[in-house]
Amino acid sequence: MVRKKVILVIRDGWGYRKSKDHNAIANTSTPNTDKLMKKYPNTLLQASGEPVGLPKGFEGNSEVGHMTIGSGRNAKQSLARINHAIRDGSFFKKKEFLNAINNCKKHGTKLHLVGLVQTEGVHSHIAHLFALLDLCKKKNFTDVLVHVITDGRDAPVTESRKHVKDLLKKLDLLGFGKVATINGRYFAMDRDKRWDRTKKAYNAIILGKSEKKPFMDIRVQLINCHKNHEYDEFIVPRVANWYKGVKPHDSIIFYNFRTDRPRQFTKAVVEKNFIGWKRKPINIFYVGMMDYYRPMSAHYAFEELVLKRLLGEVISENGFKQFRISETEKYAHITFFFNGQIEKPFKCEDRLLIHSPNVATYDQSPDMSIYKISKELVKAIKTEKYDFLVTNLVNGDMVGHTGIVPAIKKAVKAVDDVLGKVVEAGLEHDYSILVCADHGNAEDQTKAWRTSHTTNPVPFVLISNDAKLQKCKLKKGGLSDIAPTTLKLLGLKKPKEMTGKSLI
Repeated sequence: MVRKKVILVIRDGWGYRKSKDHNAIANTSTPNTDKLMKKYPNTLLQASGEPVGLPKGFEGNSEVGHMTIGSGRNAKQSLARINHAIRDGSFFKKKEFLNAINNCKKHGTKLHLVGLVQTEGVHSHIAHLFALLDLCKKKNFTDVLVHVITDGRDAPVTESRKHVKDLLKKLDLLGFGKVATINGRYFAMDRDKRWDRTKKAYNAIILGKSEKKPFMDIRVQLINCHKNHEYDEFIVPRVANWYKGVKPHDSIIFYNFRTDRPRQFTKAVVEKNFIGWKRKPINIFYVGMMDYYRPMSAHYAFEELVLKRLLGEVISENGFKQFRISETEKYAHITFFFNGQIEKPFKCEDRLLIHSPNVATYDQSPDMSIYKISKELVKAIKTEKYDFLVTNLVNGDMVGHTGIVPAIKKAVKAVDDVLGKVVEAGLEHDYSILVCADHGNAEDQTKAWRTSHTTNPVPFVLISNDAKLQKCKLKKGGLSDIAPTTLKLLGLKKPKEMTGKSLI
């Protein structure tokens, strides 16, 4: 019996858009992609909104995309679950939120609401902040400070002005609450152990200190930042001229629901054994929207979505060997998120982390570490040790987030180049290769300096030496159909928990 083997190549941020206007993919020479699209079966997959468990019209993201690909189902994501809890009222009964407020009432202290102010729903949603403010109103608690984290990555680079206007209007209607700090997500939401960035946000939010002059009016401050080309993602943390920091017995609620980017800040605040820098722990009541890491020395409001009978799990149970490889920026996505938010590898699952380059922004190094990944992946293919290999080529998304089109085109070129190398090695060793993406980004770089994800579908290509597969017609579908397709190619039965269907 011929052994069946599959390689899954996830080209992060590689969406499809028919128009070539401001399309960094369509305006870049991609000879390998062009050849594969002409020769092999391909289709478009939905990677946003309801097909990936998000509310209708919401952009996809890497966390959701990899969970959907790896689980083979359309599971209701954190954004949708929290929105539902607000609608049915259960949000306002969450004991962790109530305990945070009661702690402040008991000690006569302040409640600090910290989080990313966005409406894209990638990491948070401003409606969740407003719901927390409404809860304070219901409980007759008014000593509330808001710490604004500005976006400029999943949203237009000056969008914070609109959100802050809406926030101030909300606070005015409620009759309480003030904005205490402003922090670009580059600092407050670093996930790459760049502790110098986290420390700046910590100093502002926790200590009430900043290297920048304190602001009197946040609206004026944002206008001045943007005039000086200090856009939302990179706004250096600043404090209001009256703010003196978090005090003992205060409460903090960090309302981001996506788990990867609040971790460093949370650890700096709540963990005794902290490696980032020397600081004095403070006695506060801390609540995360989710359980950001385990074990977390703090409270959390919503349980993480844990999925069973996953692609990697089924492959492992059948005695097949698998290999996962990516660089720092997306390593967690092809491991933790792909495996349904389970940290531990499955049996016979090998992993290799390649470090991303140490640069401020990836337009400075658009190739990132893709050629190191290529070298190690091709080496793993040639061993013929593995039945299933997964890689994430991060460039289209990570460089796409910079909005610097010449750099994005170089990134696209590098991904196409490496795809050619991987396909060549895969076919030589009789692997079927599936090429997909988790969401779009690089295909839409508008004049407004778009840095965010898109709602566009993503290309899916099936590459194989098998003559029958070369002639097959692929159905249209979504990311949840990739796992069933993979299992079919491997000759394995799809578990009933997977609601996706094979595209073949």
